[in-house]
Amino acid sequence: MQRPVRNGTPSSAARLWAPLARFIEAEARIGAWAARRSATHALYEFVRFGIKQGWACLFGALMLALLIGTHLLYPKGAWLARYDFLVIAAVAIQIAMLACRLETWEEAKVILIFHGVGTAMEVFKTSVGSWIYPEASLLRIGGVPLFTGFMYAAVGSYIARAWRLFDFRFTRHPPLWALVLLAVGIYVNFFAHHYVWDARLALFALTALLFGRCWIHFRVWQVHRRMPLLLGFALVALFIWFAENIGTFTAAWMYPNQRHGWTLVTTAKLGAWFLLMIISYVLVALVNRPQAMVGAQTKSGDRVSERSLGLQAQSGR
Repeated sequence: MQRPVRNGTPSSAARLWAPLARFIEAEARIGAWAARRSATHALYEFVRFGIKQGWACLFGALMLALLIGTHLLYPKGAWLARYDFLVIAAVAIQIAMLACRLETWEEAKVILIFHGVGTAMEVFKTSVGSWIYPEASLLRIGGVPLFTGFMYAAVGSYIARAWRLFDFRFTRHPPLWALVLLAVGIYVNFFAHHYVWDARLALFALTALLFGRCWIHFRVWQVHRRMPLLLGFALVALFIWFAENIGTFTAAWMYPNQRHGWTLVTTAKLGAWFLLMIISYVLVALVNRPQAMVGAQTKSGDRVSERSLGLQAQSGR
């Protein structure tokens, strides 16, 4: 499913961020050249997709760079502990992103909430031995250094930035009240499964039920492409798992089976990250309020109105 840009006029997501505005004209010239042939059109859209994804991952990529850099270069025995340096650096990055208008205050509030949600879960998980942070630090709660909350916030930051960069639209999006209940159930289960029945399979089934018919429409360039939203969640969870392997390789944290040497994080963690993705998505969706894909079509070919999709498009975005 594709949708032309409003009024047939190409626009750039760079307009959302002042530091990138000067690149709009150059981007338009490159796009005009690429549009002349189908091969260059496809190549340009592929490159543009990669650049947008990289830009959406900015906060998470900077945090990973800090983990790798401090693992390789941070002096042992420094007066400022490595974990404390990571906290200060993460706060500085967040302030810079707000100052440069790379994030809105509304998104920052959601990310702050997710920071708290993630830290609370970390405190509990470390207390029951799920994983440990082996280095000493001052800025910590129990066994959890405060930089860890920013690792969770990086997921929310990615979703919020990608939402704007790719101009997300949806068909058959679940009602937000149902997603809030799902997110609460997922979060409670992260704690409760240590003591009672693990409801993970039921939560997977409920997630599939709610999102199974939902499509996400994303604009890479001049038209909207689409994919099942569940597939998008799975792909993001996979890349978070890759990032977690980098994090454990840098010894920022470790699982019990990694105490005697680094090994790949078990693929069972993919399910946990998938469910955590749902919590992140719901928090961002509460701020952005998912909008319908105007003019979307059903399998029978009938056009579906925004009201029938259960969403309201907001003009001027």
